[in-house]
Amino acid sequence: MAITVVGHKNPDADSITAAIAVADLLSKRGMEATPVIQGPATPDAAFVLKTFGLATPAIETDATGKDIALVDHSDLAQSMDNLDKAKVLFVVDHHKLGDVTTPNPLEMWVWPVGCSGTVIKAMYEFYGIEIPKGIAGALMLAILNDTVLFKSPTCTDADKKAVEGLAKLAGVADFKALGMDMLKIKGSVEGIPAVDLMNRDYKDFNMGGKKVGIGQVEVLDLGLLDKIKPALVEECKKLQKDGRHTVLLLLTDIMKEGSEILVVSSDASLVEKAFGGKVGGALNSMWVEGCMSRKKQVVPPMEKAFA
Repeated sequence: MAITVVGHKNPDADSITAAIAVADLLSKRGMEATPVIQGPATPDAAFVLKTFGLATPAIETDATGKDIALVDHSDLAQSMDNLDKAKVLFVVDHHKLGDVTTPNPLEMWVWPVGCSGTVIKAMYEFYGIEIPKGIAGALMLAILNDTVLFKSPTCTDADKKAVEGLAKLAGVADFKALGMDMLKIKGSVEGIPAVDLMNRDYKDFNMGGKKVGIGQVEVLDLGLLDKIKPALVEECKKLQKDGRHTVLLLLTDIMKEGSEILVVSSDASLVEKAFGGKVGGALNSMWVEGCMSRKKQVVPPMEKAFA
């Protein structure tokens, strides 16, 4: 049976390129493997694939009866439907270990780095397999995406070294310029419905038995979102009414290196406890200086507040 390699719901550049790369790597290790995604590619992910001539994987959402390799996640809330009816054989990730469990031993590569692409580059090297030029370029951009051109606190020296090596393999002379082109597309919001922006980079988490949704929209200038902020609050409210205790939406200003967090919660004091600030104003929001990373700067304090 072919191994289905899949990233998280609302697939971004890292999730999609990781699926493509791990499928390639497993195939070259003698295992039949196919990358899939759980939804449409984000604009920045589409840019990455087009730039390096990679095909967009097919969309699949049901894991029933499949052999699975999870990339860029290990949380049930972010994974395929009916994962309990599948066999998880691999996990390749750079987040905290989630709640996926298996009755069988499995191969795991879970590193504290800024992007799954950094882990995958090391996997190719470990197995002595050459990284194809297109995949190298896609992994490079995925790392630059996840680390926000090395500005994110999740960025490590390993990520920077990986980008330099992958750029050489891909034949990219100025990776920062290409990365900035990608971030401009990622931060483009004109004409995009609020619901699409909300779902562009959204994940659900289980925190102390409560369902908490956290989304993120990254832009080069927060002013670009001024007109659509009220509509984004309404989308947060819709999600909160659908069985969630709290919904947060990070509006991240890449250049100012901070985030305005829109808050819709049954108990906003938990959010205030997490970030040591006050939720208020017309949008029921708070500014958190230096907040760039959901993984490192939002999820851990929120989990602590809900504990």
